[in-house]
Amino acid sequence: MSTISVLIVEDDPVAADAHTLYVSRTPGFRAAGTAHSCAAARRLLDRTRAEGTPVDLILLDLHLPDGHGLQFCRAIRAAGHTADVIAVTSARDLAMVRSAVSAGVVQYLLKPFTSAALTDRLERYARYHATLARTGEATGQDEVDQALAALRTPDRTALPKGLSAPTLDTLATVLRTAPEGLTATAAATATGVSRITARRYLEHLVTTGLAAREPRYGTVGRPELHYRWRSPR
Repeated sequence: MSTISVLIVEDDPVAADAHTLYVSRTPGFRAAGTAHSCAAARRLLDRTRAEGTPVDLILLDLHLPDGHGLQFCRAIRAAGHTADVIAVTSARDLAMVRSAVSAGVVQYLLKPFTSAALTDRLERYARYHATLARTGEATGQDEVDQALAALRTPDRTALPKGLSAPTLDTLATVLRTAPEGLTATAAATATGVSRITARRYLEHLVTTGLAAREPRYGTVGRPELHYRWRSPR
């Protein structure tokens, strides 16, 4: 299987370097370049196409200094560029997600995320790419379904052992809707899990940058840890 070339489009140099590192460490992928703006990304796409080595995949931040990522998607499609796009963004508005799908974004990865989460998306994209890169016709509906399933179906192994995505989503929702934050005890009561379980999930949210942890002192006894949702930039 040929190596998948990836263009990283990200205005934050630190984040761009991290994404480039993650891509380079994933077998079957290589970083084709980094751009910090729509204009720079367009120039790189044009150059690689002219050289006969077009980019296969774009990791695209949606908020760029000279334009919105979805406008960029539409512009490159109009120019004949066929690279697939994974949106890498902090934008959580569901209307934005719908717009991204209509603009041809194949996957949507929310910041902040772990290297494992990005690797999971890349590996699933590789399976999808390998299936559809073959010439000829599909053998039947099953082959088409399998290609799309490889792209769309989350790989739950991206979570630490013992954590489940549905419980994580529930804890995250409870925390997001608590402006003053929650203790592990309060989160456990709200979700129906044990305090120890709630704390494990809350600590995972802290590790991935989605939550912050701080001690709060009461009138007596030891300080109690409070967790609060972190607003994305």
